[in-house]
Amino acid sequence: MHRDERFSGDEHALRWHSRKDFGSAAMELVLLTPVLVVLMLFIVFAGRAGEGMSELRHAADQGARAASQVARSRMESAARSAVLRDLRTSGSSCVNPSVSLTTDSTLDGSFVTVSVTCTISDDGLGLLRAGRRSIRATSTEIIDRFRSDL
Repeated sequence: MHRDERFSGDEHALRWHSRKDFGSAAMELVLLTPVLVVLMLFIVFAGRAGEGMSELRHAADQGARAASQVARSRMESAARSAVLRDLRTSGSSCVNPSVSLTTDSTLDGSFVTVSVTCTISDDGLGLLRAGRRSIRATSTEIIDRFRSDL
């Protein structure tokens, strides 16, 4: 039996075809790599935005809680201090946070509302060119009339 007789024509064509496509997988990988990198950066950006929003809500809650337990003259400084401390300890991805405070009184009692605004850090994500995104969280607490002087 000769060597050529062992392979039918179809098997020989398959072997030739696989030799012809040799390296095509590497070429596909080279073409898909930039798309995969951008996709990974987008996932990181979305994660930072979600985590930043969660951290910002927690910081606003902490600021409202701190403001509700002090005298009205110290509410704003207590809220700002609590918010900044909470963002610092959480390792937040928020940049340039700003804190605003409002108070309101109804028949049911007095309330303090703390609003926190910051910008999500885009460090290391320049390839996306998504720009900086500003987020805001608000929290309201009842003013504790036994701890604060109304």
